Amino acid sequence: MINDRIILITGSTDGIGKQVAFELAGRRATVLLHGSNAGKAERVRNEIVRKTCNSKIQVYTADFSVMEQVRALADHIKRDHSKLDILINNAGVYMSRKEITADGLEMTFAVNYLSVFILTLELLNLVNRSDYKRIINVSSQTHASHIDFQNLQGEKRYSGYGAYALSKLMEIMFTFELAVKLWDTGITVNCLDPGVISTKLLHAGWGGGGASVEEGAVTPVYLATSQEAGKVNGKYFINKGISKPAAIAYNEAIRAKLWEVSEQLSGVRFSHHLL
Repeated sequence: MINDRIILITGSTDGIGKQVAFELAGRRATVLLHGSNAGKAERVRNEIVRKTCNSKIQVYTADFSVMEQVRALADHIKRDHSKLDILINNAGVYMSRKEITADGLEMTFAVNYLSVFILTLELLNLVNRSDYKRIINVSSQTHASHIDFQNLQGEKRYSGYGAYALSKLMEIMFTFELAVKLWDTGITVNCLDPGVISTKLLHAGWGGGGASVEEGAVTPVYLATSQEAGKVNGKYFINKGISKPAAIAYNEAIRAKLWEVSEQLSGVRFSHHLL
């Protein structure tokens, strides 16, 4: 049963994240709604409460291009809750032009990948206090098949598609590596491709088209609620089934290097966050 679970869904004021929030709220879960705009997040909260008659919807705001706000979000949630049953990392952007954040990071890298790395590690202890313990990362079939550590942030060349695809590969590699590190904790870490879904992000990157957000929510909701999914760890899902991403995602040496770089850039250490 999901009705007594506490679930954080990042990027849940639009698109797939919003639909997942609706569906899990409809199952009576406590949903921690996240967006970058407080007014919009409150409007979405009111809409969900009205349509689902579930008042257990809480709003949190943070701009994921600012790493200090990511850390502050984790601190806020830790103050408010004694456990976190499910973390769904869904927030993402598509940037046609290269933009540098206030932290000096390339925007797509910061929002789609490094914020996921930071938030997840900062919340590990909270997830570990649950008896449910699920981390779900929304990646994409549009992920890269190679990684150039000299061009992680468009240092040599930049394209919106390339930056997005690389960020989604890094999410998959993070998922696989974290699953290994957490193998004896009972925490499961999985990632998924939601499909080609009609969202703001799709329109920004590809101009339009795509299936409904209801279809996009199918696999995240499955990973959050199904009993079978709770027994699976370190996998990549498409249409509720285990699939295989690019071969490089299984390269342990490259995953280890990415992890080292991520710790250096974020200042967050895995060893400090699971006590």
